[in-house]
Amino acid sequence: MRILLYIFFVTAVILAGYGFYIGQEDLATSQLFIGLGVTTLFFVWMPTFVYYRWKGKDVKQYMLNQENILKMRKYTNNNTL
Repeated sequence: MRILLYIFFVTAVILAGYGFYIGQEDLATSQLFIGLGVTTLFFVWMPTFVYYRWKGKDVKQYMLNQENILKMRKYTNNNTL
């Protein structure tokens, strides 16, 4: 999965970079490559990255509920000077 993320990211950067490189020579093709790079980055790489990072984690640990608020208060009260 990590290698796939690297491939998607490098592909998106290369597409956008090539689009900026050809710039004013062929404006329509330039905009196409920049758009493909941005689209790859946000619609392919970002969801894959989020899935990879959150896979197997309990989302309830990161929610702010009464139990977690009490844990945070207890932790900060024990670690104050």
